[in-house]
Amino acid sequence: MSTQTMNTWLHEPVAVCDMDHQRAAYQHQAVLTKPLGALGELETVAVRLAAMQGRFKPQVDNVQITVFAADHGIAAAGVSAYPQEVTAQMVMNFASGGAAISVLARHLGARFEVVDLGTLATVPEHDNVISRVIAKGTEDFSTAAAMNADQLSRALKVGFERIEQSLSAPPDLFIAGEMGIGNTSSASALVATLLQRPARELVGPGTGLDAARVEQKAQRIQQALDLHQVAADQPLKALQCLGGFEIAAMTGAYIRAAQRGIPVLIDGFISTAAAMIAIAMKPEVKNWFIYGHCSDEPAHQLLLDHLQVTPLLKLGMRLGEGSGAALAVDLLRAACRLHAEMATFAEAGVADKDSTG
Repeated sequence: MSTQTMNTWLHEPVAVCDMDHQRAAYQHQAVLTKPLGALGELETVAVRLAAMQGRFKPQVDNVQITVFAADHGIAAAGVSAYPQEVTAQMVMNFASGGAAISVLARHLGARFEVVDLGTLATVPEHDNVISRVIAKGTEDFSTAAAMNADQLSRALKVGFERIEQSLSAPPDLFIAGEMGIGNTSSASALVATLLQRPARELVGPGTGLDAARVEQKAQRIQQALDLHQVAADQPLKALQCLGGFEIAAMTGAYIRAAQRGIPVLIDGFISTAAAMIAIAMKPEVKNWFIYGHCSDEPAHQLLLDHLQVTPLLKLGMRLGEGSGAALAVDLLRAACRLHAEMATFAEAGVADKDSTG
C-alpha cells in the first residue's frame, strides 16, 4: 500500500480564500488616513489575512504554536556541533518553559504544545509533552532511506492530528516549530532535491559548524543525493528518503491547516523546507502561508526568492523552534489593528489626494 493511499486526507481539497473580503479589505486600505501603500507589507498582510479568515477585519488573537521534535540518523556522521542527546533535553526545556519559543509563546498568550516523534534519548513522561513516538529517530539518509513508507505516513498524520485537535477552539494563526539535531542537513537535502541543485550551494553552519565541517556536511549530503536519485517532482519520495519525522509532521500540519482554512506563519529554513514540500504536493496551500522571517542560514534567502515571497523580518536569527515566526506575530497584530482602527479620510475630516476642495 502506498503512502498516499494510507493518507487519504492528503487528497482532500485546500480551502479557497475569500476574494470578496480581500477586495473589500484592499478598498478599505485605500481610504484610510495615509497614502495607499505607505504601510508597506503591513497593508499587504492585513488584506491577505482578510481573505484567509473570510472577514473584513482580520485578527490574530488566538495563536497555536506546535513544536515537533525528532532525531536524525545523519547526526551520527558529525553534521552538527551538538550531540543528539540535546534533542530530548530540549524537549524537556520546551515543556518546562525555559526555551526561547516557550518564552515567546507566553509573551503572545499563545496555545503552546510540544510533540515528541522519536528521539535517540528517551524523553521522560511529562504533562506538557505529547508522545507520538515513531522510532528513536530516522535512519542515516546518507546510507539508507530516512524512513519507511509506514513511518512517513504516521509522521504526516501527526501533523494532521494536531491541526484537527486545535479545531476545538479554531486558531486565527498556526505556527509550527521544530527541534532535531541534524535537521538542517535533512532540510538542505530536501531543498537540494526540489531545486535540483548540488548540496554545496545549500549547506550552512546549522548549529555552528566551522568551514571545514560545513564542507564535510555538504559532502555527506551530496552522497545521499547521489544514492537516492530523487526527482524534483517526487516530494513524498524526497520526504521519505531524506526527511525527518518532525519535518514530515510539519508538512502534514501545513497541508491540513490549508485544508481547514487556517493561516500559517512559516518560520525559518527548516520550516520553509517543509512548506516547499507541502507546496510541491499541493500547490494551492501556498495561498495560506505567510513567511515570518529570513533566517541567517545561508540558503534560506534562496528558498524565499524561489518561492517569490517577502518575509516580515530579517534579524540574523537561526534558532528555529518557531522563534522567528513567533516574533512576527506582534507585527501581524499591529497590521490588523491598523486596518481595523485607523480613521478613514471621511471620518477624520481629512482631504484625500482626490479632493478638489
